[in-house]
Amino acid sequence: MLQETSRETLSERSLDLLFREARTHHAWLPRPVTEAQLRELHALSRMAPTSNNISPQRIVFVVSPEAKQRLRRGLKPGNVDKTMAAPVTAILGIDSRFFDHLELLAPHAVDRRAGYLADPDLATRAAFRNATLQGAYLLMAARALGLDCGPMSGFLHDIVDEEFFPGGQVKSNFLINIGYGDPSGVRPRAARFAFDDVCQIL
Repeated sequence: MLQETSRETLSERSLDLLFREARTHHAWLPRPVTEAQLRELHALSRMAPTSNNISPQRIVFVVSPEAKQRLRRGLKPGNVDKTMAAPVTAILGIDSRFFDHLELLAPHAVDRRAGYLADPDLATRAAFRNATLQGAYLLMAARALGLDCGPMSGFLHDIVDEEFFPGGQVKSNFLINIGYGDPSGVRPRAARFAFDDVCQIL
């Protein structure tokens, strides 16, 4: 008979921080986020899983006033002010040639490179799915480290790609504003589905 082993769980306060009390932020306090914090954020989020560890996400952390102005022209009007006010905007990109790094990241799966090259649709789906997962991991890691986030998709991909991912190999996926949120800018929490509305146990 297998012996049950106890597993650690996060505290109630940690669950509040990550999920129950965490909010999408639209206004920001004038408090900087340091390079050391961004490096810690990446070091934590990179440990979460992707298919065969392919890790297709590429990130540009937009911090300087000059980089912010380059980003501004690719934003839709409703997202300009909050993005300019955020200490950091992470541009999350997808590397279409992720399979070129299998020897480093997935030596057990190097032979899959040929399959991705032979089936570009398969490669595109794998890249999008896993890079989007990595974006969610980044958001949760930021919350775990005491930062607030404002993810968004309201931008012009072609302009942002031209500015920050020249060459076409990496394409933008979505943006996350990162910093210390101003609670006065938080909207009332919207409804969530109940378990029975969206889940089945078979």
